[in-house]
Amino acid sequence: MKTRLTELLGIEYPIIQGGMAWVAEYHLASAVSEAGGLGLIGAASAPGDWVREQVRRAKELTKKPFGVNIMLMSPYADEVAKIMAEEEVPVVTTGAGSPEKYMQMWKEAGIRVIPVVASVALARRMERCGADAVVAEGMESGGHVGESTTMALVPQVVDAVEIPVVAAGGIGDGRGIAAALMLGAQGVQMGTRFIVAKESQVHNNYKKCILKARDIDTRVTGRATGHPVRAIRNQMTKAYLQKEQEGATFEELENLTLGGLRKAVVEGDVVNGSVMSGQIAGLVKEELSCRELIQKLVRETEEVLCLKL
Repeated sequence: MKTRLTELLGIEYPIIQGGMAWVAEYHLASAVSEAGGLGLIGAASAPGDWVREQVRRAKELTKKPFGVNIMLMSPYADEVAKIMAEEEVPVVTTGAGSPEKYMQMWKEAGIRVIPVVASVALARRMERCGADAVVAEGMESGGHVGESTTMALVPQVVDAVEIPVVAAGGIGDGRGIAAALMLGAQGVQMGTRFIVAKESQVHNNYKKCILKARDIDTRVTGRATGHPVRAIRNQMTKAYLQKEQEGATFEELENLTLGGLRKAVVEGDVVNGSVMSGQIAGLVKEELSCRELIQKLVRETEEVLCLKL
């Protein structure tokens, strides 16, 4: 399965594992990379020392390319950006802002930079500032979401830029990968599907929520605050949506979700925590190793495309 993305990143298959906060740590990232995809460590709002340790642990487990996802709104973003260059991390993906001020430093370190975008305008801006590729992420994804669907966003971004486009949001099997390739993407990024991988360190309660989820089981909270988040419905989402409808203040709503993702991922509190998941959760019915999962995805894609890729 050779595409411009596999050539750019030096990976076997055009599959990137999403850099999910609290979920995407070095065990998962290295396992995905060893299986032929591109594993990502989610830096989220973690301090630099934690991220550096994660990178070094990943290097002990794989000699293949892997990356780090940086949330640019993090108070540690400047520190983590420097660590990426110092540790010569092969790939950096970014979200929640523009990486322009770090671009020269990363390029000089030989890092491939792939921002996540939710609009054509941002994709064009990222190309102008030197991005190597972009991830066009639709609202079907888990966590923080935009307004456009993957089906609508991806082909418009593909038409707007010359660099490779990676499709994300609502992709859970080989049919989704084949569809993304048909839309002009050079690869896909998948998050929810990897949460239940055997190497994933998330609490078993979180995994069970995804494995039991139906097609209608995700909700988007935070539209009123301008920070929409998709998660599997539970007591927290119910309370949040009720307060949102009643016109609660931003502070009241924030208090409901403060530390919610950690509650779910680490503590296993799937009642009051934030069980972030994409809409494809209903497709996820089995817990596989990263190698088993990627091989299955490749087989399914080949079958759909009727090609021996």
